[in-house]
Amino acid sequence: MSLFLLSLAVLLCCSSARPSSHNRTENQIPGEGRPGQVRSAAIKRLLEVFGMEDPPSIHGHMQPPQYMLDLYHTVADVNGVTKEPDLLEGNTVRSFFDKLRSDRVEFRFNLSTVSRSEKILIAELHLFKLRPQSSLILNRHHFCQVSVYQLLDGGKTNSTPVHKLLSSRLVPVHSSGWEVFKITKAVSSWMVDEGNNIGLQVVIQTLGGIAMDKKLVRFASGRNHHHTKQPMMVVFTDDGRRPASQKKMNHTVSSLPQLPSSSTQLSRSARSLDSSEEGVVSTHCQLHPLHVDFEEIGWSGWIVSPKGYNAYHCKGQCPFPLGQNTIATNHATVQSIINALKLVEGIEMPCCVPDELFSISLLFFDEDENVVLKQYNDMVAGSCGCH
Repeated sequence: MSLFLLSLAVLLCCSSARPSSHNRTENQIPGEGRPGQVRSAAIKRLLEVFGMEDPPSIHGHMQPPQYMLDLYHTVADVNGVTKEPDLLEGNTVRSFFDKLRSDRVEFRFNLSTVSRSEKILIAELHLFKLRPQSSLILNRHHFCQVSVYQLLDGGKTNSTPVHKLLSSRLVPVHSSGWEVFKITKAVSSWMVDEGNNIGLQVVIQTLGGIAMDKKLVRFASGRNHHHTKQPMMVVFTDDGRRPASQKKMNHTVSSLPQLPSSSTQLSRSARSLDSSEEGVVSTHCQLHPLHVDFEEIGWSGWIVSPKGYNAYHCKGQCPFPLGQNTIATNHATVQSIINALKLVEGIEMPCCVPDELFSISLLFFDEDENVVLKQYNDMVAGSCGCH
């Protein structure tokens, strides 16, 4: 059976035995008959888990911005598990490239992929400042005033856009590198009324308020410079799907299970329940590895990181008497006693299920080819218990 189908079954419910008739169809070619229908339905359901209706269509080989890669590695470990929920402002970060691609310092970004139900937390304009041309390197100016304005519709009586100041600060003339400006108010207004999204304009002046020589202070444009230096807008949002209990659950990085790669051992919590280290295969409730491979599912074209992750799953029996290592609830303990004594007909043994779940962070391209970093809750089993 495909690892993907197994992983989806674990995410949806407690594992159960399959009818023998299903086993006879496992050797059929995917896409023919029922196995193909099951695979399509399963992939569609997994897309819903990730908040999507269809997988994004990506044209050609695209490179994500270095900023988004760095941010991903800050909030997620090598397996994609979120290190600490509070490291990220909200649970979704999107990067947008300028649509005007103008030689002038004017920019426009398409926010159609952001849902109106999402709460805008922070919006930033990222501009790459180039070094002055060598002929002007001895210019007497050491600092300049860089101001970012939101362009507003001037109305019927005034066709010239109105400028609303969003951010302004001093920038060293002879420096180079990324400069970041807060534009949260503009993006929030665009989400309320999309028609207000006329764009942004950057004004560069001397400390005396005179327009700065464009050859002296230059910002990279999307038209004439490498894609790694393109103007970019970064928006942090919260879609409201993060439960309040998550902050209490994942309060430290050390509380996360030490997720293994294919060449390493199980986590400490899994090994503590596993007597196989002494040469005896344990059938008691414990954590087992379960690798979800995005390439196998056919998603490697639009998911940047991780390429897959270990979801883990809980497997084993919860027999009477439930010991301390089984991490059983009081209800499960009572149920196991009733089951052992046969006091009530039809009472089964408690079920081995995850009693701690962790989120993963996913870096991917959306349908508009923007790069998105998003946290998804309850994707990794951290430990198992009898319930």
